[in-house]
Amino acid sequence: QVQVAESGGGLVQAGGSLRLSCGASGRIFRFSAMAWHRQAPGKQRELVATITSGGSTNYADSVKGRFTISRDNAKNTMYLQMDNLKPEDTAVYYCKAIVPIMDTVREYWGQGTRVTVSS
Repeated sequence: QVQVAESGGGLVQAGGSLRLSCGASGRIFRFSAMAWHRQAPGKQRELVATITSGGSTNYADSVKGRFTISRDNAKNTMYLQMDNLKPEDTAVYYCKAIVPIMDTVREYWGQGTRVTVSS
């Protein structure tokens, strides 16, 4: 069983920065793709950024150039550096681990961390 937990959310003014962290248990972290999603009030959950086990990254258009996803396999931790935050970035941010198991993959979600950006 893989456990995933986010931290680092909070209240920040527009233009500010925050760094979210996601810790994942288990020896297979280094083999897992990871992702950040977010869900704003009244909206569906959306994909923010992904990072493969090899370190390749991908971003939603809305955060390109402002957010940076990274990982430290030695610490079983993934990060999301968020710069130049905007009020529309306000959401609960969720970490997801995409874990290879045998010939399939299984997804594990964290409980979320709230980010509020004031104007």
